[in-house]
Amino acid sequence: MQKIKIIRHKLIDRLFHWLLALSIVILLISGLLPVYGFNASLIVIHWVTGLVLTVFLVIHICRSVFWKKLSSIWFARIDLDLSRTKIGKYSLAQKLMHQFIAVLSLAGIVTGLIMMIRIDTPFWERNPYWLETETWGLVFFIHGLAALCFVSFIMLHIYFSLRPESRLYLRSMFKGWITTEEYTNKHDAALWSPEIEQKKEQQE
Repeated sequence: MQKIKIIRHKLIDRLFHWLLALSIVILLISGLLPVYGFNASLIVIHWVTGLVLTVFLVIHICRSVFWKKLSSIWFARIDLDLSRTKIGKYSLAQKLMHQFIAVLSLAGIVTGLIMMIRIDTPFWERNPYWLETETWGLVFFIHGLAALCFVSFIMLHIYFSLRPESRLYLRSMFKGWITTEEYTNKHDAALWSPEIEQKKEQQE
């Protein structure tokens, strides 16, 4: 029979999500293990992954601004109406999550790039005296705080993704689609007009 699927996430967006997640996990592991006495050479993996993450985010920002509808993920006055039973493409919680990860990523990247001045790279020799001691302390504090917030965020994100009412969104991040019934029950067509993918599938 004909089964209509609502496209929620295109392949490129799903790839970005999982590459971002992988980069953050690698950054957390490679950044925290040397603190506890593990191989200090992990720092090379850390800063290389940080540069990769920076490139990912620049591409994502350009794509969001020039090729996607940025307003779908940004706050709107209607999001404050908690009496609504249906949402646009993203709920208020999902928008908050996106902005939270954006702020954390920005804090981690900016401070991380500054901290790279303290290590030898193929591009320059280390210069630990580029900033005053107090300023370096602030940079390290912000970078560490961003890392701790990321750990908390990941745990919360996994928890809420596995809740029964959110599993359709977890599936859509793997497969890209939600069903027409899920769309009708949870989303306001006036706020989100998605693409429709029609496929022939055997009814189970």
